[in-house]
Amino acid sequence: MDGIRNSAYGKIYRPDNFVNAQSGAGNSWAKGYYTEGAELVESIMDVVRKEAENTDCLQGFQLAHSLGGGTGSGLGSLLLSKIREEYPDRILSTYSVVPSPKVSDTVVEPYNAVLSVHQLVENCDATYCIDNEALYDICFRTLKLTNPAYADLNQLVSAVMSGVSTSLRFPGQLNSDLRKLCVNMVPFPRLHFFMVGFAPLTAFGSQQYRNLSVPELTAQMFDARNMMAASDPRHGRYLTAGTIFRGRLSTKEVENQMLAVQQKNSSYFVEWIPNSVKTSLCDIPPVGLKMSGTFIGNSTAIQELFKRVNEQFTAMFRRKAFLHWYTGEGMDEMEFTEAESNMNDLVSEYQQYQEATADEDYDEEEYVDEEMEEDEEAMEE
Repeated sequence: MDGIRNSAYGKIYRPDNFVNAQSGAGNSWAKGYYTEGAELVESIMDVVRKEAENTDCLQGFQLAHSLGGGTGSGLGSLLLSKIREEYPDRILSTYSVVPSPKVSDTVVEPYNAVLSVHQLVENCDATYCIDNEALYDICFRTLKLTNPAYADLNQLVSAVMSGVSTSLRFPGQLNSDLRKLCVNMVPFPRLHFFMVGFAPLTAFGSQQYRNLSVPELTAQMFDARNMMAASDPRHGRYLTAGTIFRGRLSTKEVENQMLAVQQKNSSYFVEWIPNSVKTSLCDIPPVGLKMSGTFIGNSTAIQELFKRVNEQFTAMFRRKAFLHWYTGEGMDEMEFTEAESNMNDLVSEYQQYQEATADEDYDEEEYVDEEMEEDEEAMEE
């Protein structure tokens, strides 16, 4: 906290908007949600309330948190439910750092993550999934950094956060806001977990030699290696996608590119949502770039991430391992069972829509018609 206060950005924040406590949640979701976090949540809500009252037209709230620890997952979930209770008609979006496939910070990460996703499904409008391992991969492979620090990882995430909210802050030819984005991106209320990407990402030394164009931006935005979560979009299908372009670009060129992407990769988009890519254009590019693009994808491939975490959760929960740390804070085993079944439902919903085809209902109607005809014939006889 003191580091932020004394940094170059310290003056952006009001001094009384810093809320902190001496104790941590000790990597326990239960501590963050029921005990330690519950003591702190009212003072956080007071700060939120003051800021909300100062606004002219409140769009919504953004929360950046991690799902693997105790504070980000437990207190984050509690804060979400409190904000949802107090501002039910505002958009709630979260930037959630999900557990990585290979690297695990804590043993109880699967417990914390599943309990958090259980809350995110119910209380959130849009969740942008971010994964440290995928961020490290982008730093090594694309940015050619030999020893990336957390500051480099945060730089990538902040580029996406900035891109998503850019139309609220700057003028543009095709405006978008948090609500428009959610309306176009979320076909079913529970399926609001997005993959995100950003372009252009270039190695530091070669930026000056790169000549950017809309086709090049689009290619990098949709590239599987550019996704900031460890799920491969080629293993699923896009229900919807959103692209936010920044810079002096031709609307026609952008629209043509989006059309070309959908036609060329039609097998990766579900056929029963035509024109499933939402585009917005903002005239002001980010600092140091002529143009940029932010990608948001609602892909059924995100279920890989949930499946992986859920399998780890089930393996531990079956043996009741580490459970006493949670029940000791007042939690019930039933909460774990509910969270697990909610996660299973979420995975099967994604799978169901991945396999769905446009003429399924039509076949059903045809079958009903045939049955009715058979009944009529039988009656005539």
